[in-house]
Amino acid sequence: MKEFFNGIGKIQYEGKESKNDLAFKYYNPDEIVNGKPMCENLRFALSWWHTMGGDGTDMFGAGTTDKKWGEADCMEIAKAKVDAAFEIMDKLSIDYFCFHDRDIAPEADTLEETNKRLDIISDYIKEKMGNKKLLWGTANCFNNPRYMHGAGTAPSADVFAFAAAQIKKAIEITVKLGGKGYVFWGGREGYETLLNTDMKLEQDNMARLMRMAVDYARSIGFDGDFYIEPKPKEPTKHQYDFDTATVLGFLRKYGLDKDFKMNIEANHATLAQHTFQHELRVARDNGAFGSIDANQGDPLLGWDTDQFPTNIYDATFCMYEVIKAGGFTNGGLNFDSKARRGSFTLEDIFHSYIAGMDTFALGYKAACKIIEDGRIDAFVAERYSSWNSGIGADIINGKADLATLEKYALEKGDVVDSLQSGRQEKLEAIVNNVLFTL
Repeated sequence: MKEFFNGIGKIQYEGKESKNDLAFKYYNPDEIVNGKPMCENLRFALSWWHTMGGDGTDMFGAGTTDKKWGEADCMEIAKAKVDAAFEIMDKLSIDYFCFHDRDIAPEADTLEETNKRLDIISDYIKEKMGNKKLLWGTANCFNNPRYMHGAGTAPSADVFAFAAAQIKKAIEITVKLGGKGYVFWGGREGYETLLNTDMKLEQDNMARLMRMAVDYARSIGFDGDFYIEPKPKEPTKHQYDFDTATVLGFLRKYGLDKDFKMNIEANHATLAQHTFQHELRVARDNGAFGSIDANQGDPLLGWDTDQFPTNIYDATFCMYEVIKAGGFTNGGLNFDSKARRGSFTLEDIFHSYIAGMDTFALGYKAACKIIEDGRIDAFVAERYSSWNSGIGADIINGKADLATLEKYALEKGDVVDSLQSGRQEKLEAIVNNVLFTL
């Protein structure tokens, strides 16, 4: 079989003192941390779309990286992508991958022929998988012009039906490859102006499509998780899956909250004017944490830059939430990230993944140390200790009403002496102290 990345061997763990650019400094897949090998704690995944297809094209310029993977017909190129993807995963010790249906097999002139192509390529992937696993699959219901006004929220019933058929096939391929997750991302499920939009019908229809997907998937043996990936904008001005809180409201309204969890993306949190940790905390507090798209944005740019994650603080706070949520079950860390347009060589794929994997390995270790250190958790517990007894416990246990609380307040008088400092700077210094002693 052809080797696509000549001169790049299997990436080894060499430790933080290593100066080898093609070696892990912090990610040792076999190292036991928090009771499990690091590879099981992090569950890294390759994103088929960016890694195998993203060539640096943007709205201002053509691609800069040659990712044709061959000169044959489109199906042979699709098979070459499979070979190259598994070579990357093998050399980086990545155990999982994620895809959209149109990432793995090119769309044909008819849906029937497109589905045949998916069958051929998914058979080929299944032959190659070995010990590799599918983290999750999804359908690209946003790229083709037919979806210019949405898919599940399209004003045309014909477009809705086509999207449903496409999603059905994507679910089948996910089940065929043993995937434990299926993602809905509302690529164009939103609006540009309310002047031409029936928002209620669009959201009702999106819920109908999700219910159909759940029912069908369960009927063919899918026992994994369904995810929604919140994003506030891009490509539409306002997307219905704005952030985790918005999605939770949608799911509860339509009785879908028992079926769906969140696939949180760092850069999408930024676009919603939240921190990555905020979105994870909202999901965790509501029992909806599922999986993560690992990347980061640029605070000076107002769009989804999908950079490989290198911010240690963000990774630490992310992994703190993951650990507090009990760790991943069916989800993982999918690198929905792309090398910068100017990082145009195939070797840059490896530099990018090494940077991201090392960042989250260090972040995981730091989060474990913060929890083990205990000072932050102890401070939070003390800050809210008034709810454990007295009037606080009565409020929580339903023993207090407004009249009771009025009587208490009248007797107590001014409560300013009940306030304590939030000690933000002290807590941030504790994080630094933990980070820089690793």
